[in-house]
Amino acid sequence: MPSSRGNHPARPGASRRSLLFGALGAGALGAAGIGVGAAHAGSPQATRAAGAGRALALRPLYLGTYGRGIVACTYDTATGALAETGGGFGDVTNPDFLALSPSGDVLYSTVGGGAEGGVRAYAIGADGALSALGGVQSTGGAGVTHLSVHPGGGHLLSANYSSGSVAAHVIEADGSVGERTGFVQHSGSGPDPDRQEGPHAHQIVTDPAGGFVYAVDLGTDSVYTYALDAGSGALSSVSEVKSVPGAGPRHMVFHPEGTHAYVANELDSTVTAYSHDAATGELTRLESLSTLPDDVDPGGNFPAEITISADGRFVYLSNRGHDSVARLAVEDGGAALSLVDTVPCGGNWPRHITLSPDGALLFSANERGRTIGVFTVDAESGALTASGEPFATASTGCVLPT
Repeated sequence: MPSSRGNHPARPGASRRSLLFGALGAGALGAAGIGVGAAHAGSPQATRAAGAGRALALRPLYLGTYGRGIVACTYDTATGALAETGGGFGDVTNPDFLALSPSGDVLYSTVGGGAEGGVRAYAIGADGALSALGGVQSTGGAGVTHLSVHPGGGHLLSANYSSGSVAAHVIEADGSVGERTGFVQHSGSGPDPDRQEGPHAHQIVTDPAGGFVYAVDLGTDSVYTYALDAGSGALSSVSEVKSVPGAGPRHMVFHPEGTHAYVANELDSTVTAYSHDAATGELTRLESLSTLPDDVDPGGNFPAEITISADGRFVYLSNRGHDSVARLAVEDGGAALSLVDTVPCGGNWPRHITLSPDGALLFSANERGRTIGVFTVDAESGALTASGEPFATASTGCVLPT
């Protein structure tokens, strides 16, 4: 497989989108055919965004929903105020996870349903609308639940929860998803007979240096390290690290310096720090701590997503059940975390949280509450402050600001 596929230049649409969304006001967006004001005139979000006569700085944001396909929005980069611009893109069944190409002009989505999951690419137009690039490619397993783009831009990685496997696909020069080039079936189980009867791969990501690929498996209590061949796209096993038995690791995030990683454990309501050897890809388990305050019973709480500030000082984690976002301070050179506080997520069952590219905002996709909680992030303390009322929308599995 020619390795040049991973280095294709940015498509022209990226620059057009930057011009359109970078610093336009609401009036200009309306003239461009993006209905920001009409449906939300008089809303708390619109009132805040229009405050002090400030020109709006709007960027695209996409929601992967259950039942409405991919929903396109804009968000105000200062307040996080959301406005829907189009729904039902992609003809996708439950696109519960989304990822953006390094060039920023292609959106990738999981495609659920059926015995095998799939992945698909969509070109992002100048108005934020999506158009399909190529067809759906099978992930080779059931219950695809996560995907990510390798930093080199040449491969799309996916995790199949139900069947416990991971896959790699080549990304073609036009951004579409090509053939499946790598596939690994996990095996094993854990002590929880209901949730860990077999492997359940929940996430697949790459370390900050792009050296190794990591798959987090809730069913086997493992994080697997793989090497991705840049030419062939094959995945080969490197190492495996076990969590605390029954912890149920779900999602992980790397410290920006690559020296450590942090894993949200769904089944025992903890987060675990790991040291990371960037040369070998090996992870070593360190300490775990609760994701909840000491006076809160962890029963019925299931951590979901985890993310980290660009400066590596704060980790954020979503608590489903407690319905909160936890702020944790990074300590001891990255080797330890301490819980600072939790804030209500702005809804119910926060499946996914993410920071805006500039780190000034945090969005919480509240699956059961059918809302997006919006928070401003204090640059010094990392504290989260709710920014107006939560945004009402469909049941959402992923929120992706660009």
